[in-house]
Amino acid sequence: MSNEGDQMTCPWTWIDRTDALEAAANALSASRVIAVDTEYNSLHYFREKLCLVQIHDGQHAYLIDPMAELDLSPLSGLFENSDVLKIFHAGDNDIRIIKRDYGSTFRNIFDTQKAASILGHHYLSLETLIREYLSVDFKKKKKIQRSRWEVRPLSVEQLHYASLDTFHLIPLYLALIKVLYERNLLGTAERAFQEIAEVMWHEKRLNPTGYKKLPGYHNLPEHEKHRLRNLYNWRYHKAQEIDLAPFLLLNDRLLMALARAEIDLTDPIAISQKTTCSTCFKYLNELIPLLPEHPQESRKQGIITPPQL
Repeated sequence: MSNEGDQMTCPWTWIDRTDALEAAANALSASRVIAVDTEYNSLHYFREKLCLVQIHDGQHAYLIDPMAELDLSPLSGLFENSDVLKIFHAGDNDIRIIKRDYGSTFRNIFDTQKAASILGHHYLSLETLIREYLSVDFKKKKKIQRSRWEVRPLSVEQLHYASLDTFHLIPLYLALIKVLYERNLLGTAERAFQEIAEVMWHEKRLNPTGYKKLPGYHNLPEHEKHRLRNLYNWRYHKAQEIDLAPFLLLNDRLLMALARAEIDLTDPIAISQKTTCSTCFKYLNELIPLLPEHPQESRKQGIITPPQL
C-alpha cells in the first residue's frame, strides 16, 4: 500500500477572476471526465455557505472562489454538458448548494459513495474506498475539513487539502465502474445517480415542538414553558433573517436560563457568565418583551405566540 500522506501534491490554479474562470471552463469542457467537490460552511450559518468549488480533470485542479462574487454561469454550462462525466463523492449536498446559488442543472454524474453502497460496502468514506480500491493510504485532516473556508486568504494547509480533495476520484471511478459492470449493476447505479442529479435544496423548517426536546423542559412550570416556546421561535426566525446558526445567536443553555428567568437581560455581565453568544446582545430590545412573568402578560404586551402543542 502506498502511503502518500502530506507529501502528495497536485498542480492547481486559483480562480477568482471572470476571465480565468472562462478559460478554466473552456479547458474543462474538452475533458471527457472531471471530478467535482465543494467546501461549504454549514456550522456557522443558517444556510450552508458555498466557499470553494474544486474541479480536477485528471491532470490539474482548479480551485474556484465563490467568495469573489464571480458569475459561475460558465460552470453551469459544464455541469449541464452530458458529454462530460462529473464524478462526486457524496455529491448530493454539493449539487443542492450549487443549484441553489447558481441555478445549475446536472447531467451525467457518477457518485463514488453511492456506487460503493450499491456494491454492498458498509464503510463509505472516501479514505476507506481509496484504500480498498487504489491501495493508497489517503487521509483527510478533520481539522482542515471543518475549518473556516469562507475566510480569505485560505491557509497553505487549506489550499493543499482542497487541491487533493478530487485527486483520486477519477481513478476510483474507473475501479468502481468496472465492478459495477462485472456485477451487472450499472443500470441500478445510473438510476441512483440520476436521482442524485435531480436533488433540490430546501430551506430549513422550524420544528414547532423542538423546544420540548431541550434538557430540563419537562421540569419547567407552564409559564416558563411558554417563555421557552417564545424564545425558541424567535431564535429560529432571527437566525434565518440574519443567516446565522441558531446556536451562535442564542445557545440552548442561554435559552433555558432565559426561560427560567435566571438572567437579567439588562446586565451584560450576568449574560456573559452563561454564554459566549455575544450576537444576542444586539437584539435585547426584541428579547426582553418575550419574557413576561406569566403567559397572561404576553397578551397585554401584544406578543403573538403559537398555541400550546
